Amino acid sequence: MYKTILIIIFSAFLASQVTAQAPVKWYTFEEAIELQKVEQRKIVIDVFTEWCGWCKRMDKSTFQKNHIANYLNENYYPVKLDAEQKEDINFAGQNFSFIDKGKGRSYHEFALAVTKGQLSYPTLVFIDENMNIIQSIPGFRTAQEFEIIMTYFGEDQHKSVPWSSYQSEYVPMRIKFKHDAAKKEVKPVMPAKFNGNK
Repeated sequence: MYKTILIIIFSAFLASQVTAQAPVKWYTFEEAIELQKVEQRKIVIDVFTEWCGWCKRMDKSTFQKNHIANYLNENYYPVKLDAEQKEDINFAGQNFSFIDKGKGRSYHEFALAVTKGQLSYPTLVFIDENMNIIQSIPGFRTAQEFEIIMTYFGEDQHKSVPWSSYQSEYVPMRIKFKHDAAKKEVKPVMPAKFNGNK
């Protein structure tokens, strides 16, 4: 009976850990700017459109990984930017608006600005704490690819380490975690009579 109760409790604990994913806390650009005033962090912008299949795939795969979501939430202000949104964005004294091209592909001026004129979806735009664009990276990224990119910029490695070196020497988070856990020796605390003390 005792074993059965322990198995049920342990199973419930595991189930809660699996279902309790930490989703990415997405902000608007304006919200991220306000948060910057309280605590400076980098911003990563996911530039997408509603019709973009690769954007949806990235949302359902890459951004759903717990380690990705946790790292983004702790180190960045993640922003979702619909490149075809109708609402204006005011930033640095400039107003950015939606440009309606009629039958052509319409776009938002802010999306055009942060992608440096290269509208492609999805595009990830990394911005530093001083609101300078570090880099925009077009195209779908797997969780493994995105992990390397987000840590490269998140840990300021881009300032001193060439991308090719960082990428070739990168140790994935799951391996780092296992390695760090293995380095820590957990010694049980024993009552005094078992420690040789009487």
